[in-house]
Amino acid sequence: MAIATEDGDTAFGLCDLGLGMPELGSVRLSELSTIRGPLGLPVERDMYFMPKRRLSEYAALARDNGSTLE
Repeated sequence: MAIATEDGDTAFGLCDLGLGMPELGSVRLSELSTIRGPLGLPVERDMYFMPKRRLSEYAALARDNGSTLE
């Protein structure tokens, strides 16, 4: 979940690098486009994601769980 900024290449949201320390922060969309998953697939935007909580609630849950997975 992210909010794009004025430059069109920066988003702010809940970031989880899989290291057990999710946090709110900014990320460059151009950098995300270079990442490939285990099967070589690129990162994609989930066009159908519908939040059930506020971003602050997701962040608190992620900090408590050590990941963004519920």
